[in-house]
Amino acid sequence: MIEENMKSVDEAIGGACGRAGRARDEVTLIAVSKTKPVSLLREAYDAGARDFGENRVQELLDKIPELPSDIRWHMIGHLQRNKVKYIVDKVAMIHSVDSVRLAEEISREAVKKGVFVDILIEVNVAGEESKFGAAVWEVPKMVEEIAGMPSVRIRGLMTIAPYTEDPEENRQFFRDLKKLSVDIEHKNIDNVDMSVLSMGMTGDYSVAIEEGATCVRVGTGIFGERRPQQ
Repeated sequence: MIEENMKSVDEAIGGACGRAGRARDEVTLIAVSKTKPVSLLREAYDAGARDFGENRVQELLDKIPELPSDIRWHMIGHLQRNKVKYIVDKVAMIHSVDSVRLAEEISREAVKKGVFVDILIEVNVAGEESKFGAAVWEVPKMVEEIAGMPSVRIRGLMTIAPYTEDPEENRQFFRDLKKLSVDIEHKNIDNVDMSVLSMGMTGDYSVAIEEGATCVRVGTGIFGERRPQQ
């Protein structure tokens, strides 16, 4: 099932890239593996997945030693400052940096461990009260503050769009994030690169790709419906 799902998602990504006049290799598929057992992650790996996204630090730490070392792990969930030290040297990218204080902690721990950490600024484009992320108007100043921190590299922006039955309803939010990234890019801030746009999930990733996503985070589309947690 997972192999077939991966193939279907890859074809859909290719179709969206074609409609947008983009190359398929411009978009990275992140298999969102939170709550999934290692056996299913191995199936996805065997089907070609190399980028996996996790929401919880402990689950990430439990899975890393169980799986191949060439996997690129992405922290996509809300990250508490007291958990930063456990993952700074283990993940390819932290997508969910939503405050200057969190970035400061990442910088501090990265310096201690002698690593550079690629981060994305999480933006609450839709202004949903239930979601984490900085408001659009806050982001340019945040970026300028974080850009000067040692051992941290800002690679772009991330958003979690509202859940909706109709993906077209989220198109404007994806456009807004793309516009924000372009505006920041034009500032030419040292240590800031807006090459990554992490947006789009199982229900709306095709629309996100049409609007410029470079990373899509797909869980249900690959692994099936999430099992309720005990």
